[in-house]
Amino acid sequence: MVLDEAGNLRDIGEPDIDGAFLASGGVARVRAALDRGDLPIVAEEGLRVGAPVARPGKIVCIGLNYRDHAAESGAEPPAEPVVFMKAADTMVGPYDEVLVPRNSVKTDYEVELAIVIGRRARYLESREEALEAVAGYAVANDVSEREFQLERGGQWDKGKSCETFNPLGPWLVTADEVGDPQDLALRLWVNGELRQDGDTKNMIFDVAEIVRYLSQFMVLEPGDVINTGTPAGVAMGMPGQPYLRAGDVVELEIEGLGRQRQTVGQA
Repeated sequence: MVLDEAGNLRDIGEPDIDGAFLASGGVARVRAALDRGDLPIVAEEGLRVGAPVARPGKIVCIGLNYRDHAAESGAEPPAEPVVFMKAADTMVGPYDEVLVPRNSVKTDYEVELAIVIGRRARYLESREEALEAVAGYAVANDVSEREFQLERGGQWDKGKSCETFNPLGPWLVTADEVGDPQDLALRLWVNGELRQDGDTKNMIFDVAEIVRYLSQFMVLEPGDVINTGTPAGVAMGMPGQPYLRAGDVVELEIEGLGRQRQTVGQA
C-alpha cells in the first residue's frame, strides 16, 4: 500500500515491500504508477497494518546513542557506536500486541528512528555514500527486557530478541520526503503519560555515520533495518518507574513518520 497526497490508501500491486523490491527500483515504479493514476484506492476498514518492510535480512541496533540516555543508564557516551543485533522475526506491525516474555520483570520500551537500507552497502568511504544507501525511515519500538539484557550474562541480544520486540511502522517514508533525519522529534507515552520526549539532533552518531560505520563490519543489504538508539525516559533509567505489564498501552511517534499504538499482553 501507498498513501497518496490526499490521504487515501492505494494498492501498489506488488507482492511485498522487501529487499528485492527496494533493490529493483520498486519505489520509482510505485511513484510513476501513482503519478499516472494507475493505483486503485483501497478501503481501510478491516485492514491490519503490518510492518512496512517484509522479511528484513537483519535488524541491527545502535545502543547508548543519545547522551541523555547514556547518562540515565550510568554509562559514558561511547567513543564508537555500540552495535548489537535483534532477531529479524521480532518485527511486527505498529498496532500489533507486544508480549511480555515469561519470567520477565523488566520489559521496557524505546522509541527509535529506524533506517531502512535501499541498496547494498559495503565498506562505504563517505557520509554521502552512506546516505545514498538509505531507502527511507520508519518508527521503531526497540522493546527490551533489561534483566535478560544486563543481568543474565551480559548478552544484550537475549534481552532484545523476544517475540514481538520490534514493532515497525506504520510507514516507510522515503529519504527524500523526510529531508534531514537529524531534525525529527520523537515521543513515547505509556498509558497516556509522556515518558520519552527527544529529538534526533541529539544523537551521538548520526544516520550517515551509523550507516558508514556499520558497512565496515558487515554488508548491509536492501531491506535491512537499523534502529538508531533512544532518548532518555526509559523505565530502566528512572528509579521507581514501572516496567511494562499486560494491559498497558504504549503509543509512540516520530515527526513526519507516523504513530504506533500497542497493547501489552503476556506470553
